[in-house]
Amino acid sequence: MSVDLATVKRVARLARIAVSEDEAERMVGELNGILGFVEQLSEVDVSGVEPMTSVTPLVMRKRNDQVTDGDKVDDIVANAPETDRNFFLVPKVVE
Repeated sequence: MSVDLATVKRVARLARIAVSEDEAERMVGELNGILGFVEQLSEVDVSGVEPMTSVTPLVMRKRNDQVTDGDKVDDIVANAPETDRNFFLVPKVVE
C-alpha cells in the first residue's frame, strides 16, 4: 500500500491538522516508509509464538474475596447536612 499527496491532505483535513504543501510532500515519503516497515513485519512467521502482555511474565497478586459489612454507616453519613435512617436527604430537583 502506498500513500499519495491527495491521501495525506485528506487525512490531515479529517484530523483537522493544518499541513502546508511542503509538509504534505515530506509526509508522503515518511508515511510510505512506515507502511513499508509494517509490510516487512507482516512477513515474519509468528506461528507458535504465544501472545504476551509484557516482556517478563507477571502474576497478579490476588486477595480472597470476602464480603464484609464494613460497619462504617455512621462515618459515611457523619458529614451529611441531613440524614434519615442512614440515608442522605437532598433537596427535590425534579418537579
